[in-house]
Formats: sequence, structure tokens, C-alpha cells
Amino acid sequence: MLELPEVLTLSKQANDVLSGKTITQVFNATKPHKFTFYSGDPLEYGKLLVGKTILLSKGYGMFVDFYLSGNVIMNIGDGVSARYYNPGDKVPANYQLLLTFEDESFLVFTVAMYGFISAYPDGVIDNKYYTISRESISPLSDAYTEAEFEKLFASAKKTLTAKALLATEQRIPGVGNGVTQDILFNAGIHPKQKVIDLSDGQKGVLFKSLKDTLMAMTSGRGRDTQTDLYGNEGGYKTILSSKTWKNPCPRCGSVIVKEAYLGGSVYYCPECQKIRKI
Repeated sequence: MLELPEVLTLSKQANDVLSGKTITQVFNATKPHKFTFYSGDPLEYGKLLVGKTILLSKGYGMFVDFYLSGNVIMNIGDGVSARYYNPGDKVPANYQLLLTFEDESFLVFTVAMYGFISAYPDGVIDNKYYTISRESISPLSDAYTEAEFEKLFASAKKTLTAKALLATEQRIPGVGNGVTQDILFNAGIHPKQKVIDLSDGQKGVLFKSLKDTLMAMTSGRGRDTQTDLYGNEGGYKTILSSKTWKNPCPRCGSVIVKEAYLGGSVYYCPECQKIRKI
């Protein structure tokens, strides 16, 4: 899934390789995916995109924007994978959208579980979560302070847990279930920990872990559970993920627990991440 480290990685790579390329053809889905969500009719994307030049790309929260000539914007979000292919590379059999360029290179968008592929003819994007991503302060910014983080706790319900605080409702745009695993492990906080029971010291540790873990993931060009624009795994080695949870805890050697929780899997060490109660 596209989370902040992957969004920033993809947008940077897109600027490096796609800027200045003009779209020559648009191919629609070879395998329709009922959980791929488009803005408008994707069958009309060809009329909108062909002849347009990609000017630049930017990443916000869980969205990657592609700014095109003629005031057109494309963006992708959530579970969309973007892959760039060189001229002569084999075209994959299944995709949800494919764009070709003048030099015969091409860009392929695929969706695993669910995702958003959108094209807007007038640069106006009417999407609640996109607006949140654009208008919120990035947790990687110096402007995202501990006082800003504390606002999440001030409005939290008594039943809200640590995973829910970080990974649901885009309270911190670009932070989802995937990156939350290592953030909580590094902070020593259980995903089901009620945030109302966290001490001020634990909140401070969680804030630092949020910033430090996201920075490490972004500096590593994304997580090793995801791929970049060239199909390469990210360089950040996840501590807790689908790739590692069968290994013992790297801190204490205990057996890692995997559970279904709040619409996704959580991984945690029962010894290093104990639930705190007041």
C-alpha cells in the first residue's frame, strides 16, 4: 500500500524519469478490478491525456500527483502500484491503466486490493482524503511538532487504541497500517494500547518514533515490502511485517504475535510491547 515513504520515493523517481515525457497512447484495464476507483469514466482518459506532457510530480500523504500540461492532474492513491518500463520491455499481461510515451517507454498502474487512479481535466480535485493530505502538515516536516502531535490525543475517544490513532481515518496523512508496525515497535507500545492510558513520557517516545521511523523508511527509498517506480524493493528493512513476523523478536527473542485487528494484520512482541493500564 502507498504510505508516506513510498509516496515520496515514487514522486521523486517520477520527477527524475518522467518529467518532459509526452503521452502518446492510453490503454485501459486488461483485467477489470472492481475495487479500482477512478474519477469519471476511465474510458475517456485517452481523450484527456494523449498529447499531454508530464511536467512534474509531487507526493502528499497517501497520494502521488502527476502534473501535466493543459492544467491536467493525474494522481494515484492507496493500493496502486506504478511501474516504469524502458523501451522494448515486455508489457505485463494485467494492468488497470497503461500510458505510453514518445520514446516508447511506458508507465503501468496496477491494483492489488484496492486503489485510486484519477485524472482531472481542470486541476480541481474533489476528494476528502486528498484535501486532508494536501492541507495537513507532514510528520516529516519540522513544523510537525510534539504540540501538533498532542492534538491527536486531545480529541481521542477513551476507547481509541494506538493503532487506531496512527493508522485510521488518515489522522496523520500517509501513515497507515504498514508503517505503524515499526513505529509502535520502536516506541515499545502495543497496537491495542488505549491511548488515554499512555503517560506523557510514552507520548513523547511515540512522537520521536513516528518521526525517526518515517525518516528511516523514506531515506531507504521505502519499505522492503513495497516496490518503487522501477520494480525494486525499498531499501528499508522492516522490523515487523509479513516478511519478518515468523522470526523471533530482534530485541528480546520472543515469539512475534500476528493478529487481525481494525481491518488489517498487526504484529507485535508480547514482551517488548506490553499494554499499560492506569
